[in-house]
Amino acid sequence: MAIAKLLIVDDEKGFVDTMAKRLTKRDFTVVSANSGTEALEQLEENDNIDTVILDVKMPGMDGLETLKEIKKKYPLVEVIMLTGHATVESAIEGMKQGAFDYLMKPCELEQLIDKTKESVSKKHKHEEKIVEARIKEITGRRP
Repeated sequence: MAIAKLLIVDDEKGFVDTMAKRLTKRDFTVVSANSGTEALEQLEENDNIDTVILDVKMPGMDGLETLKEIKKKYPLVEVIMLTGHATVESAIEGMKQGAFDYLMKPCELEQLIDKTKESVSKKHKHEEKIVEARIKEITGRRP
């Protein structure tokens, strides 16, 4: 069974393909996108994505715009921002807007895996709290 389902979003197709292969070998299920628009389409088609690994710098809809849309439509999905040296400010802004964390590119695979596992754990805890609240609401209504 897969550890989690991830969406990798980066306009560098080679980077996406390489990361997808490496993460798949580590028992993650991986979906990919090469733009912010494509990422939103993938999220719509795959309702069980746990974490999005999102590049900040992309043509068209950049990472921050994509993050805003993800958090608006899929608030429980965690987002890890990937950034180069020149865009650290953007990554910090992303965290203010709800990103789980950010990593500098190129990042070590183990570091990405650790952050991803942390983000998945956070998402699952939020989901459990929601289920518990719903159960309390339902059982609290009974006479």
